[in-house]
Amino acid sequence: MGGGVTEFGAEIEQHIGPLRRYARALLRDRTDADDLVQDALARALSRSDRFQPGTNLRAWLFTILHNLHANHVRRKVTAPTVTPVGDAALHVATPAGQDDHMELRDMARGLALLPPEQRQVLLLVALEGLRYEEVATVLGIPVGTVMSRLSRAREALRQHLAGEAPRLRRVK
Repeated sequence: MGGGVTEFGAEIEQHIGPLRRYARALLRDRTDADDLVQDALARALSRSDRFQPGTNLRAWLFTILHNLHANHVRRKVTAPTVTPVGDAALHVATPAGQDDHMELRDMARGLALLPPEQRQVLLLVALEGLRYEEVATVLGIPVGTVMSRLSRAREALRQHLAGEAPRLRRVK
């Protein structure tokens, strides 16, 4: 099976960029995102025998990444986190000097304020270009739920960017 694993690894390699992009947008921390992608790739390679040839490898990889992230979030919820005072300065945003930077910052803030289930759907559709059916498979939800969450996320972001965002609230 040595050649099969190598071929499988080569197929997986083409999806690393989109996995990293999604993980970084989801976690908003480069190091944590890279760790999550690494874990997802290791799991995919170790369980390559579970992949059904002819099915969507990209969706399978995103499903693994999503499930690892969900497991991490569940563990994190049960364990309280403490940010040392010295590290708080690292999380203070500095205002951008140009309009493009301000718009990007506003978009990032809007994304951060979305509930996680809406943010995940929006990122998978808008950033990664997955079809609704693929997103439904990755997240384990019906296609109608994908469309509903996407619609609510887009509307909430539109309101936020227009300065009318009473519905958005910070989600931890």
